Amino acid sequence: MEGRRLKKRTKPYGGAVYDDVFRTLLIDCRQLIIPVVNEVFGEDYSGDEEVVFSQNEHFLGLQDGRRDKRITDTSFTIGKAARKRYLMECQSRPDNSMLIRIFEYMTLIALEDGELEKDSLQVTFPRSAVLYLRSSRNTPDRMEIRIHTSEDEMLYEVRVLRLADYSLEEIFQKSLLFLLPFYIFTHEKHFAEYERNAAKLETLREEYRYITQRLDELVSQGKISFIVCRTLMEMSIRVTEKIAVKYDKVKEGVMEIMGGKILEYETKTILRQGISQGISRGTGQTRVSDIDNLMKNLDWSLDEACRAIGITREDYQSAKEMLQE
Repeated sequence: MEGRRLKKRTKPYGGAVYDDVFRTLLIDCRQLIIPVVNEVFGEDYSGDEEVVFSQNEHFLGLQDGRRDKRITDTSFTIGKAARKRYLMECQSRPDNSMLIRIFEYMTLIALEDGELEKDSLQVTFPRSAVLYLRSSRNTPDRMEIRIHTSEDEMLYEVRVLRLADYSLEEIFQKSLLFLLPFYIFTHEKHFAEYERNAAKLETLREEYRYITQRLDELVSQGKISFIVCRTLMEMSIRVTEKIAVKYDKVKEGVMEIMGGKILEYETKTILRQGISQGISRGTGQTRVSDIDNLMKNLDWSLDEACRAIGITREDYQSAKEMLQE
């Protein structure tokens, strides 16, 4: 078999800002990974299933007896049946060493989930995929790991999800909100131009205004929570700070919009907590007035306001009736 010899990896595993954002999204917004799984693996999960993570630290036994730690981005199952395990990695640049890492991870995961009965060891490899934040025309649609035995060959496919393949509209249409914090990567090659040209920078800002508008709509419709929305915005800022570290106008342009929206949601969250506490304690007019002001200032219906702050219309009506007695 011809090919390049494997080289020992010299860079440490994990630790990058983008990896941290990826893991934060998985933990705090875990339901958002389900549409991504549907997209990359062709599954048909509804999105309401439970996502259960396994440990992300694994230890590889070395010949000298030491144990070398490996950190996966995520390994998880979906739904109660949990017949399939998934392994997903995030990579900022195309890198063939990713295949070495995935082979290590999938082997460790398979062994940890394996079953040993008498003289038989049953192992199942997880379905694996890589999210490439940057890509080129040479970035493949899929990658392969070929395992050769003395008599046979096994082909293990690694799916590839390229951020550049999705427009902003497609991200919302397919509910791939998990990708939003990394969306700034699609503008990276234009950063220098945005720094020089105010009109083109404004085009970028308009896209982020559109993102906040769409997220607002999803919150008001009850499709995502305040926490998920706020996390998406915070993580968008973190990624922008890293990728545009040399482009102050780009950073400021995005952060002004997303950061301002975060502050607005902080205010709403405080108000929501105050209203909920007030109704549960029956404190009266001030709390009901807060709800009325929320509807007035944000131009929301009663149902929208109650759903967004996590109380029922009946709770509100009961509190208001108590004030009128």
